Amino acid sequence: MATFIVLGNFTEQGLRAVKQTTKRAEAAQAAAKEVGVTMREIFWTQGQYDMVSIVEAPDEAALTAFGLTLAGAGNVRTQTLRAFTKGEMEKILTKVA
Repeated sequence: MATFIVLGNFTEQGLRAVKQTTKRAEAAQAAAKEVGVTMREIFWTQGQYDMVSIVEAPDEAALTAFGLTLAGAGNVRTQTLRAFTKGEMEKILTKVA
């Protein structure tokens, strides 16, 4: 499973119903499972992003399906970063010329 960091910001719609954000997070976890994605952690944050999630997915297609599902709900906009563990990074470094 690949690990991803998902950065999120509330949309206008999401802010209007911000009191439902934890319930929406539960719904997002359920939607993630339906496409084979696991939301390991979700944090609500201060600063540039309203939320940060740590997500595992079998491939980019599953992660993209999950991201489109979130976007379709209209409450959050996301930016996704591929994250590498120390072991994964060490394998990558063996290929560096």
